[in-house]
Amino acid sequence: MAGVDSTLAYIDQGSFLGLRALGRGPLAQYAWIYERPVDFDGLRRFHHNLGRGLLGRRIERSPLPFGRDHWVAWTGPADIDIAAAPRPRAEALDWLDEQIRVPIDPEGGPSWRLAVQPFTEGGAVVTLIASHSICDGLAITLAIKQAAGGETWDLGYPQPHARTRGQALREDAAALVRAVPDFAKAIGAAVTLARNSRDELTSSAGRSAPAPAEIDESRLVTVPALVAYIDEDQWQQRMESLGGTSNSLFAGIAAKLGQEQGRVDDTGRVRLQFPVSERTEGDTRANALTGMTVSIDPVNVTQTLRDVRAELKKNLAALSESRFELLGPVALAPLIPPGLARRLEGMALGAGAPIGCSNLGKLDPAVNRPDGTDADHIVVRQLESRITADILDRLGGTLFLAAGQVNGEVSLSVSAWRPGGPNSKDLLKASIGEVLDEFGLTATIE
Repeated sequence: MAGVDSTLAYIDQGSFLGLRALGRGPLAQYAWIYERPVDFDGLRRFHHNLGRGLLGRRIERSPLPFGRDHWVAWTGPADIDIAAAPRPRAEALDWLDEQIRVPIDPEGGPSWRLAVQPFTEGGAVVTLIASHSICDGLAITLAIKQAAGGETWDLGYPQPHARTRGQALREDAAALVRAVPDFAKAIGAAVTLARNSRDELTSSAGRSAPAPAEIDESRLVTVPALVAYIDEDQWQQRMESLGGTSNSLFAGIAAKLGQEQGRVDDTGRVRLQFPVSERTEGDTRANALTGMTVSIDPVNVTQTLRDVRAELKKNLAALSESRFELLGPVALAPLIPPGLARRLEGMALGAGAPIGCSNLGKLDPAVNRPDGTDADHIVVRQLESRITADILDRLGGTLFLAAGQVNGEVSLSVSAWRPGGPNSKDLLKASIGEVLDEFGLTATIE
């Protein structure tokens, strides 16, 4: 793979620059709960393989102002982070929350890490956490599948600091000149987007982020987050009886929970934001995706999913047009100064109180086998790494749902923060339990 282009794709450049401008960013987290001891030899093979696939990289910045950054090879931390002392099984989710606080950095490293917490009862919880600037949901899922299956993937990236400063300046300057046509097209797309999104720009302006500062550790908060395990057969039967699909049942639950959390507009509707993968065979982008926003009336979703299903289908059909509007300006990412990036955060979230949704659907069985054997439960989450109550309140709170199906079980993760509170896991557990009960679903809530 000599001569491979290590330049970040525009969307990945935007993700990284946003992280630096804000001083924080989302993390992708997988976790596996074993009700028996894990095979540490198997986990170390998994860890070794992870560093030789899509996760095997870090970002090296261009020395040129407004130059595009590059990928460099990085095989990961020296070893798995194993907790010194066991903890009770009941504290599994608390430990997963704590792991989100451990620093992750796509440039300085570690860009990802694998950690294990043994249980006093004899089992263990394993977690893999990575910067979203390194991988989106499908990328980390693919990396896990390949690593668990013993596959490696040489991306062909150079070692860190392989280019001299002079070489980097010359190469990146030439690339900047070649990108001028991309900038011209992106400016036109940005003008169109601004014109079509005038109302959202106006309503989002007040949510602009201040310049990042040294965070007072005592002010950091953990967004309440829980996981519900639902029998896959029960999930299937319920979606069919409501005239829906797995994705529309997931959307219906998100809509109902959004209504319960007060995330509705003046008409009582909720706005669900879905990532839509564009990942192709051999795709090495960290974020190979676009997105769609779906407006749902949550009133009758527990009686029928036909309207939800139709709305999802309609938005997917119209995706090519909305995709251009959404991704057309991304070539401007290297040119955006940090101050403007912070002002754009509110617009990226959209007007009102959107609900983040990520349904990975049926997972390859290998994704549930980090030590080579099936875990009893899998957890899929996306959470902000280091955030305060003030930031969450300014952004209008958050509600994010993620799901995956494997080993006969649907794992549904929910994280939520109400602006001004109250916020707690107990309150969130009551909300999730009530909504699932309305759908006729029985779940074990972690």
